[in-house]
Amino acid sequence: MWIRKFQRDRKKGIISPMPTQAVSNEEFTPRPQSEPQKKVEHLINEMSEVRAKKLGMDRRSFMSSTMGLATCFLASNQVFGSKVWDVDEVETWETAPTDEKFPKGDYFVIDVQAHFTNGLPLTGFRSMEFVKNMGFQLKEDADAYGFRNFVKEMFFDSDTSLVVISGVPGKEFNRGKDGKILEGIERTPGPAGRVLPSWVMSKAAKEINALAGSQRALNQGNCAPNHYWDKTTNSMNKAELKEQMEREVKVYGIKSWKWYCHTDPAQTGNGFQLDDDNAQFFIEESRKLGIKLISTHKGYSYQSRTLGHLANPKDVEKAALRNPDFNFVVYHSAIKHGPNEPNWLESNKYDPKTGDFEWHSVLMDIKKRNPKMNNVYCEIGSFFNVLAVTDPVLCAHGMGKNIKYYGADHVVWGTDCLWWGSPQWGIDAFKRFQIPADMCEKFGYKPITKEDKAKIFGLNAAKLYNVNVKTKRNPLPSDALDKLKIAYLEQGGQRENAAYGWVRATD
Repeated sequence: MWIRKFQRDRKKGIISPMPTQAVSNEEFTPRPQSEPQKKVEHLINEMSEVRAKKLGMDRRSFMSSTMGLATCFLASNQVFGSKVWDVDEVETWETAPTDEKFPKGDYFVIDVQAHFTNGLPLTGFRSMEFVKNMGFQLKEDADAYGFRNFVKEMFFDSDTSLVVISGVPGKEFNRGKDGKILEGIERTPGPAGRVLPSWVMSKAAKEINALAGSQRALNQGNCAPNHYWDKTTNSMNKAELKEQMEREVKVYGIKSWKWYCHTDPAQTGNGFQLDDDNAQFFIEESRKLGIKLISTHKGYSYQSRTLGHLANPKDVEKAALRNPDFNFVVYHSAIKHGPNEPNWLESNKYDPKTGDFEWHSVLMDIKKRNPKMNNVYCEIGSFFNVLAVTDPVLCAHGMGKNIKYYGADHVVWGTDCLWWGSPQWGIDAFKRFQIPADMCEKFGYKPITKEDKAKIFGLNAAKLYNVNVKTKRNPLPSDALDKLKIAYLEQGGQRENAAYGWVRATD
Protein backbone atom coordinates (compact mmCIF):
# COMPACT_ATOMS: atom_id res chain seq x y z
CA MET A 1 0.00 0.00 0.00
CA TRP A 2 1.21 3.49 -0.85
CA ILE A 3 0.89 6.63 1.23
CA ARG A 4 2.05 10.22 0.82
CA LYS A 5 5.41 10.78 2.53
CA PHE A 6 4.06 13.66 4.61
CA GLN A 7 1.01 11.61 5.63
CA ARG A 8 3.23 8.73 6.68
CA ASP A 9 5.42 11.12 8.69
CA ARG A 10 2.45 12.64 10.49
CA LYS A 11 1.10 9.20 11.28
CA LYS A 12 4.44 8.19 12.84
CA GLY A 13 5.08 11.54 14.52
CA ILE A 14 8.03 12.31 12.23
CA ILE A 15 8.81 15.98 11.77
CA SER A 16 11.81 16.62 9.54
CA PRO A 17 12.63 19.49 7.18
CA MET A 18 14.92 17.10 5.26
CA PRO A 19 13.38 14.00 3.66
CA THR A 20 14.46 10.83 5.43
CA GLN A 21 14.03 8.59 2.41
CA ALA A 22 13.64 8.80 -1.34
CA VAL A 23 10.06 9.42 -2.41
CA SER A 24 8.26 8.32 -5.56
CA ASN A 25 6.95 10.91 -8.02
CA GLU A 26 4.42 8.21 -9.03
CA GLU A 27 6.65 6.87 -11.80
CA PHE A 28 7.98 3.97 -9.75
CA THR A 29 7.18 1.72 -6.81
CA PRO A 30 8.45 3.29 -3.58
CA ARG A 31 11.40 1.53 -1.98
CA PRO A 32 11.61 0.72 1.73
CA GLN A 33 13.81 2.89 3.91
CA SER A 34 17.38 1.67 4.13
CA GLU A 35 18.81 0.86 7.53
CA PRO A 36 20.99 4.01 7.58
CA GLN A 37 17.95 6.12 6.67
CA LYS A 38 16.00 4.58 9.53
CA LYS A 39 18.87 5.38 11.89
CA VAL A 40 19.05 8.97 10.67
CA GLU A 41 15.31 9.39 11.12
CA HIS A 42 15.42 7.89 14.62
CA LEU A 43 18.35 10.10 15.64
CA ILE A 44 16.64 13.22 14.27
CA ASN A 45 13.56 12.45 16.37
CA GLU A 46 15.62 11.72 19.45
CA MET A 47 17.84 14.79 19.19
CA SER A 48 15.04 17.18 18.27
CA GLU A 49 12.85 16.05 21.15
CA VAL A 50 15.64 16.73 23.66
CA ARG A 51 16.46 20.13 22.21
CA ALA A 52 12.90 21.31 21.80
CA LYS A 53 12.07 20.38 25.39
CA LYS A 54 15.11 22.16 26.85
CA LEU A 55 14.44 25.25 24.74
CA GLY A 56 10.78 25.33 25.76
CA MET A 57 9.54 24.86 22.18
CA ASP A 58 7.09 22.48 20.60
CA ARG A 59 8.86 20.09 18.27
CA ARG A 60 7.15 21.32 15.08
CA SER A 61 8.34 24.88 15.71
CA PHE A 62 11.84 23.62 16.52
CA MET A 63 12.02 21.58 13.31
CA SER A 64 10.78 24.55 11.27
CA SER A 65 13.73 26.60 12.52
CA THR A 66 17.34 26.53 11.36
CA MET A 67 18.10 24.53 14.51
CA GLY A 68 15.87 21.72 13.26
CA LEU A 69 17.57 21.48 9.90
CA ALA A 70 21.00 21.63 11.54
CA THR A 71 19.90 18.69 13.69
CA CYS A 72 19.15 16.71 10.52
CA PHE A 73 22.60 17.34 9.08
CA LEU A 74 24.30 16.49 12.37
CA ALA A 75 22.38 13.20 12.54
CA SER A 76 23.33 12.35 8.94
CA ASN A 77 27.02 12.98 9.62
CA GLN A 78 26.92 10.74 12.67
CA VAL A 79 25.10 7.85 10.99
CA PHE A 80 27.05 7.86 7.71
CA GLY A 81 30.37 8.53 9.45
CA SER A 82 31.30 11.36 7.13
CA LYS A 83 31.76 15.10 7.35
CA VAL A 84 29.81 15.89 4.22
CA TRP A 85 27.71 18.48 6.07
CA ASP A 86 29.27 21.62 7.48
CA VAL A 87 27.39 21.77 10.76
CA ASP A 88 28.36 22.56 14.36
CA GLU A 89 26.38 21.21 17.30
CA VAL A 90 25.84 24.74 18.61
CA GLU A 91 23.66 25.34 15.54
CA THR A 92 21.20 22.76 16.85
CA TRP A 93 20.74 24.87 20.00
CA GLU A 94 20.88 28.43 18.68
CA THR A 95 19.84 30.20 15.48
CA ALA A 96 22.48 32.94 15.53
CA PRO A 97 25.44 30.73 14.44
CA THR A 98 23.54 29.56 11.34
CA ASP A 99 22.39 33.08 10.52
CA GLU A 100 26.00 34.19 10.65
CA LYS A 101 27.43 31.27 8.64
CA PHE A 102 24.68 31.06 6.03
CA PRO A 103 22.97 34.44 5.67
CA LYS A 104 19.77 34.61 3.66
CA GLY A 105 20.08 35.99 0.17
CA ASP A 106 23.79 35.29 -0.20
CA TYR A 107 23.15 33.25 -3.36
CA PHE A 108 21.15 33.94 -6.50
CA VAL A 109 19.29 30.66 -7.02
CA ILE A 110 17.93 29.54 -10.38
CA ASP A 111 16.11 26.20 -10.32
CA VAL A 112 16.31 24.87 -13.88
CA GLN A 113 14.10 21.84 -13.23
CA ALA A 114 10.80 22.66 -11.55
CA HIS A 115 7.47 20.97 -12.26
CA PHE A 116 3.78 21.13 -11.47
CA THR A 117 0.73 19.53 -13.07
CA ASN A 118 -2.14 21.29 -14.74
CA GLY A 119 -4.58 20.61 -11.90
CA LEU A 120 -5.31 17.14 -13.18
CA PRO A 121 -4.97 13.68 -11.67
CA LEU A 122 -2.18 11.68 -13.25
CA THR A 123 -3.98 8.32 -13.40
CA GLY A 124 -4.71 8.63 -17.12
CA PHE A 125 -1.05 9.29 -17.88
CA ARG A 126 -0.01 5.66 -17.55
CA SER A 127 -2.62 4.38 -19.99
CA MET A 128 -1.66 6.67 -22.85
CA GLU A 129 -0.05 4.99 -25.83
CA PHE A 130 3.22 6.91 -25.79
CA VAL A 131 4.01 5.79 -22.25
CA LYS A 132 2.61 2.27 -22.53
CA ASN A 133 6.03 0.73 -21.84
CA MET A 134 6.91 2.90 -18.88
CA GLY A 135 5.16 0.84 -16.23
CA PHE A 136 4.02 3.84 -14.16
CA GLN A 137 2.09 3.23 -10.95
CA LEU A 138 0.10 6.45 -10.71
CA LYS A 139 -2.10 7.86 -7.98
CA GLU A 140 -4.35 10.92 -7.76
CA ASP A 141 -3.61 14.09 -5.85
CA ALA A 142 -4.08 17.10 -8.09
CA ASP A 143 -3.79 19.81 -5.45
CA ALA A 144 -0.37 18.80 -4.14
CA TYR A 145 1.11 19.08 -7.61
CA GLY A 146 -0.98 22.04 -8.79
CA PHE A 147 0.10 25.51 -9.85
CA ARG A 148 -0.97 27.34 -6.67
CA ASN A 149 1.06 25.00 -4.51
CA PHE A 150 3.95 25.36 -6.93
CA VAL A 151 3.98 29.13 -6.37
CA LYS A 152 3.79 28.66 -2.60
CA GLU A 153 6.54 26.05 -2.36
CA MET A 154 8.94 27.56 -4.88
CA PHE A 155 8.60 31.23 -3.93
CA PHE A 156 7.00 31.58 -0.49
CA ASP A 157 8.80 28.63 1.08
CA SER A 158 12.24 28.76 -0.53
CA ASP A 159 15.08 31.11 -1.44
CA THR A 160 14.64 30.35 -5.13
CA SER A 161 15.18 33.55 -7.12
CA LEU A 162 13.96 32.31 -10.49
CA VAL A 163 12.44 29.08 -11.76
CA VAL A 164 12.63 27.39 -15.12
CA ILE A 165 9.32 25.60 -15.55
CA SER A 166 10.44 22.30 -16.99
CA GLY A 167 8.34 20.03 -19.17
CA VAL A 168 7.31 16.39 -19.06
CA PRO A 169 6.77 14.16 -22.12
CA GLY A 170 3.83 15.20 -24.25
CA LYS A 171 2.91 16.71 -27.63
CA GLU A 172 0.46 19.35 -28.77
CA PHE A 173 -1.94 19.13 -31.70
CA ASN A 174 -1.52 22.37 -33.58
CA ARG A 175 -4.55 22.19 -35.89
CA GLY A 176 -8.02 20.73 -35.69
CA LYS A 177 -9.70 18.60 -38.35
CA ASP A 178 -10.92 21.80 -39.99
CA GLY A 179 -7.34 23.02 -40.32
CA LYS A 180 -7.75 25.87 -37.83
CA ILE A 181 -5.14 26.55 -35.15
CA LEU A 182 -6.19 25.11 -31.81
CA GLU A 183 -5.84 27.06 -28.59
CA GLY A 184 -5.52 26.22 -24.91
CA ILE A 185 -6.70 22.88 -23.66
CA GLU A 186 -7.92 21.85 -27.11
CA ARG A 187 -4.26 21.50 -28.09
CA THR A 188 -3.73 18.67 -25.64
CA PRO A 189 -6.74 16.34 -25.55
CA GLY A 190 -6.69 13.63 -22.93
CA PRO A 191 -5.00 13.67 -19.53
CA ALA A 192 -1.52 12.65 -20.69
CA GLY A 193 -0.91 15.73 -22.79
CA ARG A 194 -2.34 18.03 -20.16
CA VAL A 195 0.07 17.21 -17.34
CA LEU A 196 2.49 20.01 -18.24
CA PRO A 197 2.43 20.86 -21.96
CA SER A 198 4.25 23.82 -23.44
CA TRP A 199 1.20 26.10 -23.55
CA VAL A 200 0.60 25.56 -19.81
CA MET A 201 4.23 26.27 -18.96
CA SER A 202 4.09 29.47 -20.98
CA LYS A 203 0.84 30.62 -19.36
CA ALA A 204 2.19 29.90 -15.89
CA ALA A 205 5.45 31.77 -16.45
CA LYS A 206 3.56 34.80 -17.73
CA GLU A 207 1.24 34.74 -14.70
CA ILE A 208 4.16 34.54 -12.26
CA ASN A 209 6.04 37.35 -13.95
CA ALA A 210 2.92 39.54 -14.12
CA LEU A 211 2.26 38.92 -10.43
CA ALA A 212 5.85 39.73 -9.58
CA GLY A 213 6.17 42.72 -11.83
CA SER A 214 9.55 41.33 -12.84
CA GLN A 215 11.13 38.21 -14.27
CA ARG A 216 10.79 35.32 -11.83
CA ALA A 217 9.99 32.46 -14.21
CA LEU A 218 11.14 31.09 -17.55
CA ASN A 219 9.57 28.24 -19.50
CA GLN A 220 10.79 25.41 -21.65
CA GLY A 221 9.22 23.85 -24.73
CA ASN A 222 8.30 20.19 -25.00
CA CYS A 223 8.59 19.86 -28.77
CA ALA A 224 11.10 17.17 -29.81
CA PRO A 225 12.25 15.43 -33.02
CA ASN A 226 9.81 12.49 -32.78
CA HIS A 227 6.62 14.42 -31.94
CA TYR A 228 5.23 14.83 -35.47
CA TRP A 229 5.35 11.77 -37.68
CA ASP A 230 4.06 10.70 -41.07
CA LYS A 231 3.09 7.08 -40.52
CA THR A 232 2.61 6.51 -44.24
CA THR A 233 6.25 7.22 -45.01
CA ASN A 234 7.42 6.34 -41.48
CA SER A 235 9.37 9.57 -41.30
CA MET A 236 9.34 12.93 -39.55
CA ASN A 237 6.55 15.28 -40.57
CA LYS A 238 8.82 18.24 -41.03
CA ALA A 239 6.07 20.73 -41.86
CA GLU A 240 4.11 20.04 -38.66
CA LEU A 241 7.28 19.98 -36.59
CA LYS A 242 8.49 23.33 -37.91
CA GLU A 243 5.08 24.90 -37.35
CA GLN A 244 5.00 23.79 -33.71
CA MET A 245 8.61 24.83 -33.12
CA GLU A 246 7.88 28.31 -34.43
CA ARG A 247 4.79 28.56 -32.22
CA GLU A 248 6.69 27.56 -29.10
CA VAL A 249 9.42 30.12 -29.74
CA LYS A 250 7.33 33.05 -30.98
CA VAL A 251 4.07 32.55 -29.08
CA TYR A 252 5.12 30.70 -25.93
CA GLY A 253 8.45 32.51 -25.53
CA ILE A 254 10.39 29.37 -24.60
CA LYS A 255 14.05 29.65 -23.62
CA SER A 256 15.07 25.99 -23.92
CA TRP A 257 13.83 22.70 -25.33
CA LYS A 258 13.20 19.80 -22.96
CA TRP A 259 13.88 16.43 -24.59
CA TYR A 260 13.09 12.91 -23.45
CA CYS A 261 14.80 10.60 -25.94
CA HIS A 262 13.23 7.51 -24.36
CA THR A 263 9.58 8.51 -24.91
CA ASP A 264 7.36 8.18 -27.96
CA PRO A 265 4.65 10.90 -28.11
CA ALA A 266 3.92 10.33 -31.81
CA GLN A 267 3.48 6.57 -31.24
CA THR A 268 6.15 5.66 -33.75
CA GLY A 269 7.41 2.71 -31.75
CA ASN A 270 10.77 4.40 -31.29
CA GLY A 271 12.51 7.13 -29.40
CA PHE A 272 15.44 9.14 -30.74
CA GLN A 273 19.03 10.10 -29.98
CA LEU A 274 20.63 13.52 -29.73
CA ASP A 275 23.05 12.62 -32.51
CA ASP A 276 20.68 11.10 -35.08
CA ASP A 277 19.60 12.79 -38.31
CA ASN A 278 16.16 13.81 -37.05
CA ALA A 279 17.64 15.49 -34.00
CA GLN A 280 20.13 17.31 -36.21
CA PHE A 281 17.32 18.57 -38.44
CA PHE A 282 15.55 19.90 -35.34
CA ILE A 283 18.76 21.57 -34.14
CA GLU A 284 19.28 23.29 -37.48
CA GLU A 285 15.69 24.60 -37.47
CA SER A 286 16.07 25.71 -33.87
CA ARG A 287 19.22 27.60 -34.79
CA LYS A 288 17.17 29.60 -37.32
CA LEU A 289 14.67 30.45 -34.56
CA GLY A 290 17.40 31.62 -32.19
CA ILE A 291 17.07 28.87 -29.54
CA LYS A 292 20.41 27.20 -28.89
CA LEU A 293 19.79 25.52 -25.55
CA ILE A 294 18.67 21.89 -25.20
CA SER A 295 17.91 20.37 -21.81
CA THR A 296 17.79 16.61 -22.04
CA HIS A 297 16.67 14.00 -19.54
CA LYS A 298 19.42 11.43 -19.15
CA GLY A 299 19.62 8.59 -16.68
CA TYR A 300 16.81 6.94 -14.70
CA SER A 301 16.47 4.32 -17.40
CA TYR A 302 13.71 2.44 -15.56
CA GLN A 303 11.16 4.92 -16.94
CA SER A 304 10.81 2.84 -20.08
CA ARG A 305 11.20 -0.91 -20.26
CA THR A 306 11.79 -0.84 -24.01
CA LEU A 307 13.35 2.58 -24.69
CA GLY A 308 15.28 3.15 -21.47
CA HIS A 309 18.61 2.61 -23.22
CA LEU A 310 18.06 5.92 -25.03
CA ALA A 311 18.48 7.72 -21.72
CA ASN A 312 22.19 6.85 -21.88
CA PRO A 313 24.17 10.12 -22.29
CA LYS A 314 26.59 8.64 -24.85
CA ASP A 315 24.80 10.51 -27.67
CA VAL A 316 25.62 13.87 -26.06
CA GLU A 317 29.21 13.71 -27.31
CA LYS A 318 28.60 13.74 -31.07
CA ALA A 319 25.73 16.25 -30.82
CA ALA A 320 27.80 18.68 -28.75
CA LEU A 321 30.87 18.41 -30.95
CA ARG A 322 28.81 18.80 -34.11
CA ASN A 323 26.99 21.87 -32.76
CA PRO A 324 29.48 23.94 -30.77
CA ASP A 325 27.16 26.98 -30.80
CA PHE A 326 24.51 25.03 -28.86
CA ASN A 327 24.55 24.27 -25.14
CA PHE A 328 23.38 20.89 -23.83
CA VAL A 329 22.21 20.59 -20.21
CA VAL A 330 22.25 16.95 -19.07
CA TYR A 331 19.54 16.53 -16.45
CA HIS A 332 20.08 14.30 -13.42
CA SER A 333 23.79 14.14 -14.29
CA ALA A 334 22.78 10.93 -16.10
CA ILE A 335 22.67 8.62 -13.04
CA LYS A 336 21.26 5.36 -14.44
CA HIS A 337 19.59 3.89 -11.36
CA GLY A 338 18.17 5.88 -8.47
CA PRO A 339 17.71 4.72 -4.87
CA ASN A 340 14.03 4.15 -5.64
CA GLU A 341 15.13 0.94 -7.37
CA PRO A 342 16.08 -2.33 -5.66
CA ASN A 343 19.81 -3.07 -5.43
CA TRP A 344 20.47 0.31 -7.00
CA LEU A 345 24.14 0.52 -6.01
CA GLU A 346 24.86 -2.89 -7.51
CA SER A 347 22.83 -2.03 -10.62
CA ASN A 348 24.83 1.17 -11.00
CA LYS A 349 28.03 -0.91 -10.77
CA TYR A 350 29.21 1.48 -8.08
CA ASP A 351 32.92 1.02 -7.42
CA PRO A 352 33.95 2.44 -4.04
CA LYS A 353 37.60 2.23 -5.10
CA THR A 354 37.08 4.75 -7.89
CA GLY A 355 33.74 6.34 -7.00
CA ASP A 356 32.42 5.57 -10.51
CA PHE A 357 28.81 4.59 -11.24
CA GLU A 358 26.59 4.21 -14.33
CA TRP A 359 25.75 6.24 -16.49
CA HIS A 360 27.37 9.13 -14.69
CA SER A 361 30.74 7.66 -15.64
CA VAL A 362 29.74 7.77 -19.34
CA LEU A 363 29.08 11.49 -18.99
CA MET A 364 32.42 11.99 -17.24
CA ASP A 365 34.29 10.01 -19.91
CA ILE A 366 32.92 12.32 -22.62
CA LYS A 367 34.68 15.25 -21.02
CA LYS A 368 37.87 13.28 -20.44
CA ARG A 369 38.03 12.51 -24.16
CA ASN A 370 37.16 16.09 -25.10
CA PRO A 371 38.76 18.40 -22.54
CA LYS A 372 38.21 21.46 -24.76
CA MET A 373 34.51 20.75 -25.25
CA ASN A 374 32.76 23.59 -23.47
CA ASN A 375 29.06 23.29 -24.26
CA VAL A 376 27.87 20.46 -22.00
CA TYR A 377 26.54 21.07 -18.48
CA CYS A 378 25.77 18.64 -15.66
CA GLU A 379 22.42 19.35 -13.99
CA ILE A 380 21.88 17.99 -10.48
CA GLY A 381 18.10 17.74 -9.99
CA SER A 382 17.11 14.37 -8.48
CA PHE A 383 20.84 13.78 -8.21
CA PHE A 384 22.27 15.93 -5.44
CA ASN A 385 19.13 15.99 -3.31
CA VAL A 386 18.36 12.28 -3.80
CA LEU A 387 21.92 11.15 -3.05
CA ALA A 388 22.21 13.59 -0.13
CA VAL A 389 19.37 11.74 1.59
CA THR A 390 20.29 8.17 0.66
CA ASP A 391 24.08 8.09 0.49
CA PRO A 392 26.05 11.29 1.24
CA VAL A 393 29.34 9.61 0.34
CA LEU A 394 28.11 8.70 -3.15
CA CYS A 395 26.76 12.25 -3.38
CA ALA A 396 30.27 13.52 -2.69
CA HIS A 397 31.65 11.29 -5.46
CA GLY A 398 29.04 12.50 -7.93
CA MET A 399 29.49 16.18 -7.19
CA GLY A 400 33.26 15.80 -6.90
CA LYS A 401 33.51 14.28 -10.37
CA ASN A 402 31.10 16.78 -11.94
CA ILE A 403 33.32 19.62 -10.75
CA LYS A 404 36.63 17.81 -11.33
CA TYR A 405 35.94 17.07 -15.00
CA TYR A 406 33.41 19.67 -16.16
CA GLY A 407 34.35 22.47 -13.77
CA ALA A 408 32.22 24.38 -11.27
CA ASP A 409 31.19 26.69 -14.12
CA HIS A 410 29.48 23.79 -15.93
CA VAL A 411 27.33 22.38 -13.13
CA VAL A 412 23.75 23.65 -12.90
CA TRP A 413 21.30 23.75 -9.98
CA GLY A 414 17.93 22.03 -10.26
CA THR A 415 15.72 20.16 -7.80
CA ASP A 416 12.91 18.31 -9.65
CA CYS A 417 10.43 19.86 -7.22
CA LEU A 418 7.44 19.75 -6.62
CA TRP A 419 8.02 16.02 -6.35
CA TRP A 420 10.05 16.81 -3.23
CA GLY A 421 7.83 19.56 -1.85
CA SER A 422 9.63 22.81 -1.09
CA PRO A 423 13.18 22.90 -2.50
CA GLN A 424 14.44 24.83 0.53
CA TRP A 425 15.90 21.85 2.35
CA GLY A 426 17.97 21.08 -0.76
CA ILE A 427 19.18 24.69 -0.96
CA ASP A 428 20.16 24.61 2.71
CA ALA A 429 21.82 21.24 2.18
CA PHE A 430 23.98 22.47 -0.70
CA LYS A 431 25.03 25.53 1.29
CA ARG A 432 26.43 23.14 3.91
CA PHE A 433 27.65 20.46 1.52
CA GLN A 434 31.37 19.77 1.38
CA ILE A 435 33.51 16.97 0.00
CA PRO A 436 35.47 15.48 2.93
CA ALA A 437 39.21 16.20 2.92
CA ASP A 438 40.15 12.52 2.81
CA MET A 439 38.07 12.03 -0.35
CA CYS A 440 39.68 15.07 -1.97
CA GLU A 441 43.11 13.68 -1.26
CA LYS A 442 42.29 10.14 -2.41
CA PHE A 443 40.24 10.88 -5.52
CA GLY A 444 41.60 14.23 -6.65
CA TYR A 445 38.45 16.18 -5.89
CA LYS A 446 38.56 19.80 -4.83
CA PRO A 447 36.83 21.46 -1.89
CA ILE A 448 33.74 23.32 -3.08
CA THR A 449 34.24 27.03 -2.45
CA LYS A 450 31.56 29.62 -1.89
CA GLU A 451 32.37 30.98 -5.35
CA ASP A 452 31.79 27.50 -6.81
CA LYS A 453 28.43 27.28 -5.06
CA ALA A 454 27.41 30.71 -6.34
CA LYS A 455 28.09 29.51 -9.90
CA ILE A 456 26.22 26.26 -9.41
CA PHE A 457 23.26 27.81 -7.59
CA GLY A 458 22.53 30.34 -10.29
CA LEU A 459 25.32 32.14 -12.10
CA ASN A 460 25.90 29.33 -14.61
CA ALA A 461 22.22 29.07 -15.45
CA ALA A 462 21.99 32.85 -15.69
CA LYS A 463 24.52 32.77 -18.52
CA LEU A 464 22.69 29.94 -20.26
CA TYR A 465 19.33 31.71 -20.02
CA ASN A 466 20.61 35.29 -20.45
CA VAL A 467 19.30 36.38 -17.05
CA ASN A 468 20.41 39.72 -15.64
CA VAL A 469 21.62 38.63 -12.22
CA LYS A 470 22.16 42.13 -10.87
CA THR A 471 18.59 43.15 -11.56
CA LYS A 472 17.21 40.12 -9.83
CA ARG A 473 19.43 40.48 -6.80
CA ASN A 474 17.72 43.78 -6.14
CA PRO A 475 14.10 43.27 -7.10
CA LEU A 476 11.98 46.33 -7.55
CA PRO A 477 9.30 47.14 -4.95
CA SER A 478 6.73 46.08 -7.52
CA ASP A 479 7.97 42.51 -7.19
CA ALA A 480 4.77 41.18 -5.66
CA LEU A 481 6.16 37.72 -4.95
CA ASP A 482 8.74 39.14 -2.58
CA LYS A 483 6.08 41.27 -0.88
CA LEU A 484 3.75 38.29 -0.55
CA LYS A 485 6.62 36.26 0.86
CA ILE A 486 7.07 38.83 3.63
CA ALA A 487 3.35 38.99 4.32
CA TYR A 488 3.12 35.20 4.42
CA LEU A 489 5.87 34.96 7.03
CA GLU A 490 4.52 37.87 9.08
CA GLN A 491 1.19 36.07 9.28
CA GLY A 492 2.89 33.13 10.96
CA GLY A 493 3.44 30.93 7.92
CA GLN A 494 5.89 28.08 8.44
CA ARG A 495 7.35 25.88 5.76
CA GLU A 496 5.30 22.72 5.48
CA ASN A 497 8.32 20.37 5.46
CA ALA A 498 6.04 18.14 3.40
CA ALA A 499 7.33 15.80 0.71
CA TYR A 500 4.47 15.12 -1.70
CA GLY A 501 5.85 11.96 -3.23
CA TRP A 502 4.80 8.44 -2.31
CA VAL A 503 6.32 5.87 0.08
CA ARG A 504 5.31 2.50 1.44
CA ALA A 505 2.68 2.73 4.17
CA THR A 506 4.43 -0.09 6.05
CA ASP A 507 7.73 1.81 6.50
